[in-house]
Amino acid sequence: MAGQGDGRGGEVELTVVTMVFDAAGSSESASEQLLAVLSKYVVVSRRHPGCRNIDLLASVTAPGRYLIVEKWATPEEQRTHFDSNAMVEMAQSCEGLLAKRPDIDLFEGISAQDLET
Repeated sequence: MAGQGDGRGGEVELTVVTMVFDAAGSSESASEQLLAVLSKYVVVSRRHPGCRNIDLLASVTAPGRYLIVEKWATPEEQRTHFDSNAMVEMAQSCEGLLAKRPDIDLFEGISAQDLET
């Protein structure tokens, strides 16, 4: 996986995970509760080994929809994190707050160099 430069002339390989969460119903309360759960998860997870960055975003077009974008130094550290207490606690805390299962996806970076022919 190609990624961002590391400032030393080498490439940094990143594992990128996205998770999309939709709050149950149209009530502002469910959305606020879900936002609180996801915010706590992001803050705690940023301290995990291998975490390069985690961002929490709110949709402008779909109220109650939240996106978490995680960047991990290695696939192993990302997998370890997904088995962590922080992930389990977040998942349990989302019970009853979601309209559907979160959409979770795994990406690898593509650099401009990868696109050269």
